[in-house]
Amino acid sequence: MTALSTRHLLGIKDLTENDLQLVFQTADEFKEVLNRPIKRVPSLRDVTIANVFFENSTRTRLSFELAEKRLSADVVNFSSSGSSVKKGETLLDTVNNILAMKVDMIVMRHASPGAPHFLASRINAGPHPANVINAGDGTHEHPTQALLDAFSIREKLGDLVGKKIAIIGDILHSRVALSNIFCLKKLGADVMVCGPSTLIPRYIADLGVLVSHDVREALRWCDVANVLRIQLERLQVKYFPSLREYALYFGINRQMLDELNKEIVLMHPGPINRGVELTSDAADSRHSIILNQVENGVAVRMAVLYLLAAQN
Repeated sequence: MTALSTRHLLGIKDLTENDLQLVFQTADEFKEVLNRPIKRVPSLRDVTIANVFFENSTRTRLSFELAEKRLSADVVNFSSSGSSVKKGETLLDTVNNILAMKVDMIVMRHASPGAPHFLASRINAGPHPANVINAGDGTHEHPTQALLDAFSIREKLGDLVGKKIAIIGDILHSRVALSNIFCLKKLGADVMVCGPSTLIPRYIADLGVLVSHDVREALRWCDVANVLRIQLERLQVKYFPSLREYALYFGINRQMLDELNKEIVLMHPGPINRGVELTSDAADSRHSIILNQVENGVAVRMAVLYLLAAQN
């Protein structure tokens, strides 16, 4: 298979296992490019990509922008904070104006779940077709984060079939957790979610994952611990008494890792609340591949951009 089965990357749920493997193989090639003295290739020359971020982002936005520039694309950055959205302009009007400028691809982050799907359906029916990439929609999905997480595990441990992955933390508000579950299950991994009962969605077990409320049990079970940030900006009510209590019962420290009778891989999508979900001595330990995730994010996003552009 040499092409993705979809014109847009809206969620991992829409991808096949063949799609996932194609992204990983392409990312392998781009990672070699990133390790050369000259890190730029002309693959997307004359392709214009708009980064349309209606929600704050640092890592994802920088990673996409760097990936686009490494591929020699023309890049336009849009932020709602300094735009006509503040004057009442709708999402559709904003994007139609961007498309009228003959943009070929749109990378969009939005606080509303389903916003990229809404956009893709309008673009497909409109006069200016463009590819849409979901860079995170509310608490729904974050597909490129799941792809780079799975790519990083594959790089460290090889095939994911039968590997045990624990996703620990704020599952309820996390788009990373849902995309990771879809991605890891498609690749044959076993998945456990772990966190306070108030931060575990009620029907999460229907997705074929194990559920635990004991972080030490999760660490003993897993080969990989993907630790999620407490999403303070999304907590409208109190889901636990205090950050200090969360850290006491669900935080991971170096001593806990050293007490395991095995080596595990420690991951985090960033940014880390140091001293809450992870202590510094755990985040910076030999178990951690957090900085590898950042590096792999550029290669994986280069692969996604390249493969979607090839369909036009």
